[in-house]
Amino acid sequence: MHYPEFFDLVPRLRLVDPLAEFLGACEGGVIEYGYVDAVKLAGHSCPTVASAYWLTRQALVALYGDALPERGGVRASFRDSRVNGVTGVIANVVSMLTGATADTGFKGLAGRFDRRNLLAFDAEQALDLRFCRVDTGAAVDAAAHLRHVPADPQMAPLMQRCLAGAADPAEAAQFAALWQARVRRVLLTHGDDPEVFVIRRAG
Repeated sequence: MHYPEFFDLVPRLRLVDPLAEFLGACEGGVIEYGYVDAVKLAGHSCPTVASAYWLTRQALVALYGDALPERGGVRASFRDSRVNGVTGVIANVVSMLTGATADTGFKGLAGRFDRRNLLAFDAEQALDLRFCRVDTGAAVDAAAHLRHVPADPQMAPLMQRCLAGAADPAEAAQFAALWQARVRRVLLTHGDDPEVFVIRRAG
């Protein structure tokens, strides 16, 4: 699989999954995800997928500090409904990284490792997303303001030409390059920009 080189520059996320350890899937239950894994799940790379990956990573770092976050040990809730806008796309990435599901996940073994009822929608909360540790109840609210990372002005007309089937190969390549350039800026230039990515203690 060939993909833009910047995917590998995005900081990765390491977690420990007790179920993976119990069933011998990986040594010590340690699992590592990169941005490319979110891209594979979604089937594309865009600012929404990028923000879903980065918000989840940053929220887990805020909740666990120097310790490895526990996959399956975090509840995630969305202020919007699952069918509103891009909520479903973001939820898929959040679910992959945290293990949280609404009602379709692993049912557990002898009361342990249950991944259901950890993902919720239509929640009353301050920001778009909330991540909450099951063990301590500590929680952070999160949101991405992608309007602060504007697209190149050439991108919209090029997209229209591509969608209409009127773009030549050079224009199609230029559009794709500009699209991924914005994703790169979201993750690598603005990853620590509090105007773009908001992570704050819920209270």
